[in-house]
Amino acid sequence: MSLLKRIGGTTPGTEEATGTQRPVATSTLRREEVRPGGSARDHENAFTDLKLRVQSKLISELDPNLDLSNTTRVRRQVEEVFNSILDNESIVLSRAERMRMFEGIAADILGYGPLQQFLADDDISEIMVNGPRQIYIEKRGKLIKTDVVFYDDDHVLRIIDRIVAPLGRRIDESSPMVDARLPDGSRVNAIIRPLSLIGPVITIRKFRKESFTIADLVRFGTLTQEMGEFLAACVRARLNIVVSGGTGSGKTTTLNILSSFIPEDERIITVENAAELQLRQEHVITLESRPPNVEGRGEITIRDLVINCLRMRPERIVVGECRGGETLDMLQAMNTGHDGSMTTVHANSPRDSIARIETMCLMAGMDLPSRAIREQIAAAVNVIVQQSRMKDGTRKITAITEVQGMEGDVVVLQDIFVFEQTGIDENGKIVGTLRPTGVRPKFVEKFETLNIYLPPNIFGYSAERFF
Repeated sequence: MSLLKRIGGTTPGTEEATGTQRPVATSTLRREEVRPGGSARDHENAFTDLKLRVQSKLISELDPNLDLSNTTRVRRQVEEVFNSILDNESIVLSRAERMRMFEGIAADILGYGPLQQFLADDDISEIMVNGPRQIYIEKRGKLIKTDVVFYDDDHVLRIIDRIVAPLGRRIDESSPMVDARLPDGSRVNAIIRPLSLIGPVITIRKFRKESFTIADLVRFGTLTQEMGEFLAACVRARLNIVVSGGTGSGKTTTLNILSSFIPEDERIITVENAAELQLRQEHVITLESRPPNVEGRGEITIRDLVINCLRMRPERIVVGECRGGETLDMLQAMNTGHDGSMTTVHANSPRDSIARIETMCLMAGMDLPSRAIREQIAAAVNVIVQQSRMKDGTRKITAITEVQGMEGDVVVLQDIFVFEQTGIDENGKIVGTLRPTGVRPKFVEKFETLNIYLPPNIFGYSAERFF
């Protein structure tokens, strides 16, 4: 991809903006100052207009065959040309504005444009682009509207293309939705016109460079030390675990942490739509689904991958998210020797997750009675970890529930740990307690056969009561 195509998509002599042609100087920029007077909007518009003209001239003077993979060298050359343009054209900027303009231009050439600053901020967990003029971020659990904007729809589309092109994916009118990932593992979803009426929409779920640990979740108040010890024992004892929760509740983070307790000597196969799990074990095979090509062929679904991975001698199967007919294949795998497997589902409670799993099994197209599916669920799933995003932005594991079996046509559930909300403090923070229910799960006997012993107080009762 040429430098001009990567950054501009238009000739240096014109700039395309919402269907109109605006002249851009290519040879000589008039003397320009971004003056402190006037309204903030006028000041920002003048700055943006000047940045566009400087950027256009800079692109025309750079070598179009630059190797953009050598970011250090390209950044140095961009800075040299940028400084030369400002000096030769007598463009007067404050030091802060000069730096801001350079970083913006460098981000458009080497990074992801206006989004680059948010991607570099470790405190930001989500970036939401609602058309070119509105960008929201989630920072420490709170949604914040930023004052950063794109120039127009085409600018947003170029950034989307820069994300999806290296992955062999595409987005256009014939295929206006795409799932992708950034090199750091962050998950990206994009949807454009005609499906999105406000212009291109991008949602980026960021992932930390360093994975969270169970100690981090204890520190954040997501769970207690006792709950962490219990979940670690469940993974080591090869129980089948479903992490349930709503959008943005932290299911993938929890699944990642649970996966860290899988022993190093086991063969793990992960199956995802967009690979984002960050397992640290050595023996991990990562499979990623593939959308159809331009002709509508070549699609490989999550279900195809789950079926295939059963032929790959897995000891653990980790499916990033079950959302369709692959759920039935996952249950059958759990019931046929692939214990210790894990997945996530979208549901608001453990009971809802059972109903959702049943519904997704029906999506497989098999004509199975409801009771047969529920029996499969009751036999396959051992533990449901319910995760919630609270109104104050915090994430908590609100229930850890044992699947005990069937009574009649009903799957029997028993809470082992629950979160009880007691109120809201003066800062708007939710106050509550994560506590054991006092129930000893039936599978504790399996722990003991594997020499995994948990103190009785983890379940909320004394050793005297136990004996």
